Amino acid sequence: MKPRADLVWRRIPRGVWALGCVSLLMDISSEMIHALLPLFMVSSLGASSLTIGLIEGVAEATALIVKIFSGALSDYLGKRKGLALLGYGLGALTKPLFAIAAGSGMVLAARLIDRIGKGIRGAPRDALVADIAPAEIRGAAFGLRQSLDTVGAFLGPLLAVALMLLWADDFRAVFWMAVIPGLLAVLLLLIGVREPPRGGNPHRSNPIRKRNLRRLSRPYWGVVAMGAVFTLARFSEAFLVLRAQQSGIPIAWVPLVMVVMNIVYAASAYPFGHLSDRINPAKLLAWGLMVLIAADLVLAASVDWPSLLAGVALWGVHMGMTQGLLAKMVADTAPADLRGTAYGFFNLIGGIAMLLASVLAGWLWDRHGAPATFYAGALFCLLTLLLVGALKPGKTGSSP
Repeated sequence: MKPRADLVWRRIPRGVWALGCVSLLMDISSEMIHALLPLFMVSSLGASSLTIGLIEGVAEATALIVKIFSGALSDYLGKRKGLALLGYGLGALTKPLFAIAAGSGMVLAARLIDRIGKGIRGAPRDALVADIAPAEIRGAAFGLRQSLDTVGAFLGPLLAVALMLLWADDFRAVFWMAVIPGLLAVLLLLIGVREPPRGGNPHRSNPIRKRNLRRLSRPYWGVVAMGAVFTLARFSEAFLVLRAQQSGIPIAWVPLVMVVMNIVYAASAYPFGHLSDRINPAKLLAWGLMVLIAADLVLAASVDWPSLLAGVALWGVHMGMTQGLLAKMVADTAPADLRGTAYGFFNLIGGIAMLLASVLAGWLWDRHGAPATFYAGALFCLLTLLLVGALKPGKTGSSP
């Protein structure tokens, strides 16, 4: 008999809850800035959509590419928490750079340093969740961490809206306030998470040596390929904010588009994470892709605020269905002692795809308008669906 979702969460270890709350606090900090950053760049710095797409693509790609090195290093050292602390600390300390930015170059530098911090912490944190959580509830554990992360992702824009209204659209004052939850995240990680003993790596074997890489199975590389094509379909959420700006509402209210997306994302991530422990992951991934196609089509055709919010809500559902699922699929197809490296390679390929996707999205937006950007995303979703059908990733046995 399968355990009920409302009982499974009680079995999730305290360390996973703490890591989720760390993610929540850092996402509040980051999203207070990111929900306003495209508007700040357009209205205050005079940046184009292509410039925004390039900055977002380079920044996110940097984070994902750095993960390969931090993940492999965490496997080599047999330690994860120290690298996670370094990454979260770097992210917190770069927040003031957004408040003092005088041009797009400073924003790019701030985003790069911030995303380097994200890259350093990402793979070790995900590997730490996999290390802490029992294999039979790993999907639920990833879903819970993602849900808590996403609660922060909608609280951040809500705070940004409230402070913009309170302070008469003062972007820089809001950016300064974002420093506080970032520092709290670092403190909670330091005192609230205990890394399980793994005995280190006594032989100091390089995780990315050919001999070790051969242990990464064909199912794992199939997950990597699907994740890369999927990332091409899911460009930066900055374009959701720009689409909201076109609806004509006051600038202070535009971040609500991220609130809606992340409320739906947070509400759906844990239930779908639990579901991923019970059904074929290929089926759930295909469902998520079909939801993203629907979101892209609605956003391409949206002409008013209600239709825009409907598309954004669908976008949030697809995130809840797929993000924790892909993390679980990596953990299920990789050896336990190479999980950090496995997440690193997964994110390296995804980082390259994110750079291409965001630059392409910005170019299409400037040259052919917003609908072309979302129609292109739907086409990449169809390609990913075909790949899922060809690879048919099944229920792989969980690595202990």
